[in-house]
Amino acid sequence: MSPTNFDPAAALARSKHTFGEHGGANMSIEASTTFTVMKADTMPEIFAGHRTADRDGCFLYARHFNPTVHTLGHELAALEDTEPGYCCASGMAAISATILQLCGHGVSSNAVYGGTHAFLHEYLPQRTGVTTTFVDIADLRAVEAAIGPRTRVLYTETLSNPTLVVSDIAALAAIAHRHGVTLVVDNTFTPVLMTPHRLGADVVIHSLTKFVNGASDLVAGAVLGRADFIGRLMDLHQGSLMLLGPTMDPRAAFEVSMRLPHLPLRMAEHSRRAARLCARLEALEVPVRYPGLKSHPQHALMARQVNAGYGSGGLFTIDLGDRDRAYGFMEVLQNEHRFGFMAVSLGYAETLMSCSASSTSSELDDRSLRAAGIGPGLVRISIGYTGDLATREAQLEDALRRVGMIPR
Repeated sequence: MSPTNFDPAAALARSKHTFGEHGGANMSIEASTTFTVMKADTMPEIFAGHRTADRDGCFLYARHFNPTVHTLGHELAALEDTEPGYCCASGMAAISATILQLCGHGVSSNAVYGGTHAFLHEYLPQRTGVTTTFVDIADLRAVEAAIGPRTRVLYTETLSNPTLVVSDIAALAAIAHRHGVTLVVDNTFTPVLMTPHRLGADVVIHSLTKFVNGASDLVAGAVLGRADFIGRLMDLHQGSLMLLGPTMDPRAAFEVSMRLPHLPLRMAEHSRRAARLCARLEALEVPVRYPGLKSHPQHALMARQVNAGYGSGGLFTIDLGDRDRAYGFMEVLQNEHRFGFMAVSLGYAETLMSCSASSTSSELDDRSLRAAGIGPGLVRISIGYTGDLATREAQLEDALRRVGMIPR
């Protein structure tokens, strides 16, 4: 499958067909934790899996399926061109439940979100004996060499956090499937821009907290893939999402659903602003990394994988060389220019900045940081879409001058 003939905005629009209980233009919030049946023998049929929400409209308990959360899962599945999807309480819930459902040995990109790295590198081996081999995800020979007879999962992010290495999803899918391994792709950084399932990914994960929701006001996650896999995750006897209980609140599901229609517009604007600022930074010879720049090592790969019309995303990095300079740079931008906020997370209307080695990647030890290419002065910037762009450009240049990155 090719991303170029897929329109995520159109697919999303087609999925928004659930009316409210009394004919409202917006879906209703089903706030009940438990659901009634009209006949007593229906309940054991639900427990046995003979009656389902999709096929029979049968709901049992909110930790299993809730109608509002269920609807959001189908909307996100349309966005990602998968079969169903299920939403949960956080991105880490989506990641951990998926890995536990598939567990065995895993192979992962060595540059991933710090929480993911800690879960794979420390938590799983100590608590379950499940191990992970970390590799440079751009080195396809190293990826294949790391897969052994016990490997069950190949895990990557579309763009590595925070180094923005672009994963070759089609090539990774070919490697995974050649060895009978499940390819799991975290698409948090590039919703709408990329559709990993169309490139061969088996499971797609999102932290909905970020770009998908966009308001930085709630925490949520989603797992999307084949119907049989989502069914296993929600199985009453062996399902990781069902039994571990990372349940999404239906009010959160409603909030996320209401923001999905303008997700394509938001992503296009994040991309437009990032592209302009990064082009200026490159002209100033600042060490900037952005997959939309031709200087990016995987620029051509990125261009082949993205859906047309949405750009290359809203994230870029600047390497300030050392931590003190990085801190000074961010303090000028926030405290003097109101350019953005020093805060973790991303995908907000306002710009968010963090020094990755001492924040979102601080779970990695020094050796792992070096292997992932995360230097002490690397600043990850999630560009927002507030304020005049020319003003933002001038503010960015002034902060760089103040810390000695460009001549005064």
